[in-house]
Amino acid sequence: MSEVRNKAQLAKQAAFRLGRLSTEEKNQALLIMADALIQRTADIMEANAEDLRRGKELGTSASLLDRLALNEARIEGIAEGLRQIVELPDPIGDTLETIDRPNGLNIVKKRVPLGVIGIIYEARPNVTVDAAGLCLKTGNAVVLRGGSSALSSNRKIIEVLHEAMERTALPKEALQLIEDPNRSSVDEMLKLNGLLDVIIPRGGSSLIQNVVMNATVPVIETGAGICHTYLDASARPDMAAAISINAKVQRPSVCNSMETLLVHADYAKSHLTSLAEAFRERNVELRGCQRTLEYIPWAAVATSEDYATEYNDYILNIKIVDRLDEAIEHISVYGTKHSECIVTENEDHAERFLQEVDAAAVYHNASTRFTDGFEFGFGAEIGISTQKLHARGPMGLPALTSSKYVIIGSGQIRE
Repeated sequence: MSEVRNKAQLAKQAAFRLGRLSTEEKNQALLIMADALIQRTADIMEANAEDLRRGKELGTSASLLDRLALNEARIEGIAEGLRQIVELPDPIGDTLETIDRPNGLNIVKKRVPLGVIGIIYEARPNVTVDAAGLCLKTGNAVVLRGGSSALSSNRKIIEVLHEAMERTALPKEALQLIEDPNRSSVDEMLKLNGLLDVIIPRGGSSLIQNVVMNATVPVIETGAGICHTYLDASARPDMAAAISINAKVQRPSVCNSMETLLVHADYAKSHLTSLAEAFRERNVELRGCQRTLEYIPWAAVATSEDYATEYNDYILNIKIVDRLDEAIEHISVYGTKHSECIVTENEDHAERFLQEVDAAAVYHNASTRFTDGFEFGFGAEIGISTQKLHARGPMGLPALTSSKYVIIGSGQIRE
């Protein structure tokens, strides 16, 4: 039996036991797991150093190495994510709806776990812990398949979590890591109907499209992040600059960072050159439309391909538009329905943007960098869904549940 099928079967068997645990038992286990991560920080960082060293030898880009890198602060943040999950309400067993029928039947709709969740992701070892915490809290077993570039880190993290789980009521078999680095292990996961109840991909567009196009197991699609910020004519210069720079520079390697800055022509006349200088000081490569080059002659010409690219790097497209409709139209063509922002003092324009732009998260006067489970108060996230079925946006605990109807009768039969 292959590693993938064997571990999926172990997870499915453990899911039954996991579903019988109380909220208190799950919470206590997550706290023990969080403490273990802190206690074993040095071991985790040593394993992570192996991945980073291998990545540098293979010529991995700086932005991807940043996604891969762990340090004491990041590990503390990962552990804090588990602690925040503990503080959140357990959705399992919640009553969603109650229906009392004329024949005396009492029908109650309740939240239940999805079952066994498969998660396929790339060089983000923090996802290993986030996924474990969210899935286990909601009574779901989880089968993780991380990228080969983070294999040493993921192995050590799972080792630490398994050792912690042995001191709790949680069955360690409910948390599985696929260690086979070959793509065939991903392909096998996609076909595990009957063992996996859902697959969630996290990563670049090629990974996500491979999963969406080839999986027979149901998929919750998390999308690439080609995110835009639109500076309207009435945008306050100080706010516009702060939001734009934060959205691009604060951490460009993640999916909620800005890839294209849309600028109203009137705003560009007074402020685009100085804003471009601020980006240049931060080593951001600028690419723009022909009108942009009139203000920023050192910028490269942006192509349609550039506008359709998720850089995850210090590269930014700029496009000048004459009206709000043009900005919304550009987003509709090139956006990935992730996160979009308007900076404006015009409330009518803000309301139109928020209503008409089709994205999982739309912002008025705030950076797109906030599209994140931690920032939304979810403790962590399993991913950011850009689809519309079941879940959309940062997926916290409720997004990892399904429902069932519980019907209470007193001998009713159907005529």
